[in-house]
Amino acid sequence: MRFDPPLEEARLLRRYKRFLADIETADGELLTIHCPNTGSMLNCMSEGCRVWFSRSDDPKRKLPGTWEVGETPHGRLACINTARANALVEEALRAGRIPELAGFTALRREVPYGVERSRVDFCLEYPSGATFIEVKSVTLGFADTRVAAFPDARTERGSKHLRELAALARSGVRAVQLYCVNLSGIEAVRPAEEIDPAYAAALREAVQAGVEVLAYGVDISPQGIEVVRRLNVLLT
Repeated sequence: MRFDPPLEEARLLRRYKRFLADIETADGELLTIHCPNTGSMLNCMSEGCRVWFSRSDDPKRKLPGTWEVGETPHGRLACINTARANALVEEALRAGRIPELAGFTALRREVPYGVERSRVDFCLEYPSGATFIEVKSVTLGFADTRVAAFPDARTERGSKHLRELAALARSGVRAVQLYCVNLSGIEAVRPAEEIDPAYAAALREAVQAGVEVLAYGVDISPQGIEVVRRLNVLLT
C-alpha cells in the first residue's frame, strides 16, 4: 500500500474527543485532523511525538487531513488508522504474501455469518470449501520487549468474533483469526490478558475449538505500508 502523495510529517499537540488531533507541521501550520482510531491508543502516542498525516483537498470534508502513522514513546512506528488493516491484508492475500491462505478462487468481504449476527472480514473460497477470516489491527507495544499485544482496551466485540469463529471450527468450517501487527520492531504477538482477561480466555478457547491463529507484521514508512513477515503467536 503506497501513500500517494507521501505522508506529511508533523508534531502531535494533543488527541481529544477520540476522533480529533491537533498537530503542528514543520512549517508551523496548526491543524486539527481526523484521528481514525476509536481505541485507547495505549503506548501509541505522547504529546510532542512525530506523526504523519494524509492531506485531503475534498471541500466537503470538515477536517483537512487524517492521522495515519505515529511514532510511539518507545521509538517505533505505528499505523494508527485501523481502517488500513483490512486493506493491507487484502492486498497481501491477493499478492500471495500469506502462504497459509494462498490458492483461493474467490474473495468476499463483510460476509454475514454466525448466530450472533456478525460480519466476517474475509471469506475465501477454495475447491475444498470456504475459509472465514477475522482481522484485528495490533498497535500495543512495550518498551522492554518485541512482543506486541491485543487488545489495548476491553473488547466484547472481539470476544464475540472469537466465539463465532469457534462455532464455525466446531462445525468443520476453516476459521482463522489474523492479527495484522501495524507496529515496527515486533517479533511476536500475545493476548493482552492484563487488559482484557475475557478476550484472552476466548482466544484460547477458540484455538481449542480448532480456530487457526496467524500474525503478520508490516514494514511502515511515510511512503507506504506492506505486510512482509509472519510473526509468532504466544497464547500463554
